[in-house]
Amino acid sequence: MTDQQSADQQSAPQMKVMLASASPRRKQLLEDAGVPVRVLIPKEPVDETLDEDDLVIPAEAAKKLAEKKAGAAVQELLAANEPGMYAVIGADTMVVKGQEIFGKPRNLEDAKRMLRALSGTTHQVITGTSLWMLMLGEGEEVSLAYRTFADTSSVKFKELTDEQIADYLKCGESFDKAGAYAIQGEGANLVESTQGALDTIIGLPVGRLLSEYPELAG
Repeated sequence: MTDQQSADQQSAPQMKVMLASASPRRKQLLEDAGVPVRVLIPKEPVDETLDEDDLVIPAEAAKKLAEKKAGAAVQELLAANEPGMYAVIGADTMVVKGQEIFGKPRNLEDAKRMLRALSGTTHQVITGTSLWMLMLGEGEEVSLAYRTFADTSSVKFKELTDEQIADYLKCGESFDKAGAYAIQGEGANLVESTQGALDTIIGLPVGRLLSEYPELAG
């Protein structure tokens, strides 16, 4: 490396990676992969409702919600108008069995219903990921580009008894997880086998993200 190349690298602004999600598991996945990340939650809650037409293809629905979340965080950065380079990541995870989409359970009974429905069957876990690259210069100079993709893995559940379901619900993992389980926690005991990337099931396909955008790791 020449002295000029070294000077250019030192003078180039460092990209700040922002995660538009309050999920500690997504943040941990990025940090474990060597990506320094900051959490940026928009002040106004993101409207996650979708039309029936949007739900016909779950992968497209997951992508649309990921874009909504990342886009809202980008709006916060634009409003703050702090010059710099930013990579903003939004994600949404859906559990799908047949034609039914399992989101986060509304209550204990809903969580129990989901686990009973998934017992002894194979379902898909789809994580939509939206990456927005934003450059804010001095004044009104703005550059923005984004790409969104969906990654799918499969999970086969063991045959679960009512007692096993009740015992799992007592651990409290279910209530902010799509499909009412956390494969990275006690929920692993419910699973017989998986196919595809584990990080997609957990909530963010970091392996694919970094293979396509290695610059995120700095």
